[in-house]
Amino acid sequence: MAENILDIDLSADRSENVTRILEHPDALADLIEVLTSDRRRLRQYAVAILAGVAKENPQLLVSYADAFSDALYRPEAQTRWECLDILRALIPFEPTACAAGVPGAEDSLYDEESGPVRLAAMRFLCTFGATSAPHSKQVWSHIDEGIQCYHGDFEFSDMMGSLVTFSQGTLDPSVKKALKERMKFDAENARGPLKRRACQILENCN
Repeated sequence: MAENILDIDLSADRSENVTRILEHPDALADLIEVLTSDRRRLRQYAVAILAGVAKENPQLLVSYADAFSDALYRPEAQTRWECLDILRALIPFEPTACAAGVPGAEDSLYDEESGPVRLAAMRFLCTFGATSAPHSKQVWSHIDEGIQCYHGDFEFSDMMGSLVTFSQGTLDPSVKKALKERMKFDAENARGPLKRRACQILENCN
């Protein structure tokens, strides 16, 4: 177990363990196994280290995409949003490997208790959907519902940033048309950053 390899201590500095993993990637498999631990705090600690690894060298984690997809069903919010962020970092390298995370992301998008989880889910779905026309069709209904559900919420401004990324991707023509229709109201009636991003999305979809 990774507890032995890393001598994981819940009070230890996580950045030091990130560095240790980057220097000794053979320890990754054991650390990934901690995501299945029955100890919530240990799962959270491990996923925080893995998120640090993803920021430095996401390619090290591509072969473990299924484990992160599975961890989207853990009860604690932190594990889910960190895993969504990790999967999003893996998409540019192997989008197909991240496809298993879509159902968990869709569930997380409707999390009633955690704004960070909802935002991480939207970011993941938008990044994944932007990779191909079939992927855009696969996730569009949930992205569209998320736009409607969270319009005006605290995290919606950041969600709009993800929608800009989505609009720059390889979208199915039907998705592109629907996105334009959805953004038309904000492009015409909103103010400030919301209006600018809505207008940018419309421009990207032309």
